[in-house]
Amino acid sequence: MPFIGNQPALSYTSFAKQDFTTSATTSYTLDHPVTNENEIALFINFVRQEPTTAYTATNTNLTLTSATSATDDMYCVFLGKAVQTVNPPVGSVGASQISDGSIALGKLSATGTKDATTFLRGDNTFASAGGVNTPAFEAKDETTQTMSDETWTKLDVASENFDTNNNYDNSTMRFTPSVAGKYFFYAKSDLDASGYLDMRSADISFYKNGSRQIYTNSRFFQGGNTSAGGTVATPFVSAIFTLNGSTDYVEVYAKINALDNSDVYAMNTIFGGYKIIE
Repeated sequence: MPFIGNQPALSYTSFAKQDFTTSATTSYTLDHPVTNENEIALFINFVRQEPTTAYTATNTNLTLTSATSATDDMYCVFLGKAVQTVNPPVGSVGASQISDGSIALGKLSATGTKDATTFLRGDNTFASAGGVNTPAFEAKDETTQTMSDETWTKLDVASENFDTNNNYDNSTMRFTPSVAGKYFFYAKSDLDASGYLDMRSADISFYKNGSRQIYTNSRFFQGGNTSAGGTVATPFVSAIFTLNGSTDYVEVYAKINALDNSDVYAMNTIFGGYKIIE
């Protein structure tokens, strides 16, 4: 039938139960008042008792026909007191009652083991794997940096595209993580030998704590002893480093070998990285 007011919330019904501490007595106190004994179901040693014959009840007073003993187990269910709530009773909801896609990612616990927090969404992609890819940064330099021929030179990558945790120092051009872990880094630069067809090799490499990491080296190599090289090369390098928070740091360097020892340059440099989820 129609009604005035807000739409009632969906409710769930469960009956209140009271456990008694028994002793050699016939008188007990109920948690909730009742009109008479027919409003409760009384059980002694798991056997239901007959109202009026085995017990009477009014208000909060429960009176037994025969006294109990301390070893008896006694409880009652309040048939006249149905407790309603907008929340289902604890333990009453299973997987079959939950609609697919109804649980938001923010409601899932991030504690426990990695296996417990790794799951697939309905679109079959990883929604969480126990962490985020931060700290993360990317810096660039669109100016022309003059270098010395055949000399490892730190690249001036001073303009930040982003820096999630302020771990990249654009005055020293170095990344120092605030969180220990494994990090993926990438870098590229347009390396230019000013002479016509004058470049023999161009290298780019990461330095960790001031030491060049040779296995991360990326090289363009022309070779030969005549002017048979190119003028511009764009080496790209990527690597994964394990870093301690706030003590290790990473920089990017480059080196050009020009045939006639002419001026060499770095342009359009990009240097970035992010923490790997472990």
